Amino acid sequence: MKKMEQLYEGKAKKVFATDDPNLVIVDYKDDATALNGKKRGTIVGKGAINNMMTNRLMKMLEKNGIPTHFVEEISQRETVVRKVQIVPLEVIVRNVAAGSLSKRLGIPEGTPMRKPVIEYCYKCDELDDPMVNEYHIAAMGWASDEQMAKIAEYALKIDSILIRYFKDINVDLIDFKLEFGVTGDGTLVLADEISPDTCRFWDATTHDKLDKDRFRRDMGGVEDAYLEMARRLQIEE
Repeated sequence: MKKMEQLYEGKAKKVFATDDPNLVIVDYKDDATALNGKKRGTIVGKGAINNMMTNRLMKMLEKNGIPTHFVEEISQRETVVRKVQIVPLEVIVRNVAAGSLSKRLGIPEGTPMRKPVIEYCYKCDELDDPMVNEYHIAAMGWASDEQMAKIAEYALKIDSILIRYFKDINVDLIDFKLEFGVTGDGTLVLADEISPDTCRFWDATTHDKLDKDRFRRDMGGVEDAYLEMARRLQIEE
């Protein structure tokens, strides 16, 4: 497969065309951003870790009935994926109160919730990714009712699978962000990434944070947290 012109560069990844119009190559960067791009920096090695972790998890989810855009890992930082039209929503699944939920509702971080919570945010950095509900989504035409039902179904199934998966390496999945896309034939698939950039991972024993919150909150030990997640998942970086 031939890597061709760059189609897009985001905060964490570059996307390149290939000689197959249905496939693109995603190249993961070490650039780090937080607060919707207002804070910027570098986390050495995270591009490779995030790429390999995402691919490991996508393959596992595929085996459990979740369609994804994953095709083939071609290097530590590069992966071939199916070309999709991204649904312009961040789908956030929360199992334990943390981050913006704690601030909005005045709930102490670490408070377990009786059932998972799904939230939707409109993908727009200029507007700070505002939270929206199904009525906004339908009114703006961002996704059909059928797609939203499937997104919610997939999100809860992914949550259930990942909670068990991470529990085996003594990690609690506090919350995480998903993105979905639609392929050329109209199939809704999981896209983007699943990594310490997009998930809150806490050590199940010490509650140490093993994710981008360490960068977001100037806690230090950012690279070590990513490396620890890679170590527990037996990912060679």
